Amino acid sequence: TGEFLSAAAKCFRLMDKDQSGTISIDEIVKSVKSDEEVIKFLRNCGEENLQFLLHPPRLAKALEVLDTDKSGELDAKEWDEAINRGLAKRIEQLKVEQERRARAAAAADEAFSAEFLSMARMVFDMIDADESG
Repeated sequence: TGEFLSAAAKCFRLMDKDQSGTISIDEIVKSVKSDEEVIKFLRNCGEENLQFLLHPPRLAKALEVLDTDKSGELDAKEWDEAINRGLAKRIEQLKVEQERRARAAAAADEAFSAEFLSMARMVFDMIDADESG
């Protein structure tokens, strides 16, 4: 998560071309057209409204949602709030995937154990010629 938050802060700085501490619509548009690092981060950040900044038809609506103080620009606080929502979503997705993998591993272990016991029983039966058990 530290690496993600560091990348998020860098992305904000890259978009804030005039270093005003806020990101304007013009700065967003320029960044999502030309800055590969910004584009990559937004694609993978996990926050839907930040991802919509990449799509001009959705940009205005996304900014309306993200711009909680209705200033017309995103400040660092609004950016951080969106980033934290994205991070929470990513963590939840990882948790779900981890649980799915754990269930799959448990099912595979159970299937292996059942097959192993079945084969062991067959070998025992083959060895137990007098069927004394």
